Amino acid sequence: MRTTLVILLAGTLLAGCAAGGPRESSGGLIGAAAGGLIGSQFGGGNGKIAAAVIGALAGAALGGEIGRDLDEKDRVKQRHTTAAALETIPNGESLPWRNDHSGNRGEVSPTRTYQTHDGEYCREFTQDVVVGGRKERAFGTACRQPDGTWRIVG
Repeated sequence: MRTTLVILLAGTLLAGCAAGGPRESSGGLIGAAAGGLIGSQFGGGNGKIAAAVIGALAGAALGGEIGRDLDEKDRVKQRHTTAAALETIPNGESLPWRNDHSGNRGEVSPTRTYQTHDGEYCREFTQDVVVGGRKERAFGTACRQPDGTWRIVG
């Protein structure tokens, strides 16, 4: 399933780069960096690398829409907020972030927590990002690893 997801995301990325202009391509690069940074915060060992790659591909695919105008401070705030929300925020509540310099903002909202048949705790979440007054929403699932880190699984 992960291979299929990576192939679909890579295809979306390539199609987006071919169809877009310089701003969309730049947005894809920024989104890839943000997604890679977020993904690298989850998992361990090979799982950490896979999460970073999947995060980078997903970020690149969405980058033309969301990531195009995020600066480094936005990405840092987004990354820290995602990790903190998964760790501490109850389902149905949101943890916001805001960059007063750029005006960009967002929030991460865990929506469901469950335990797999293997005993692994997982959380589904939404992530809203507002860039230039335009709101975009993404969905994800992360599972807690034995070492306490979170791994993006969907």
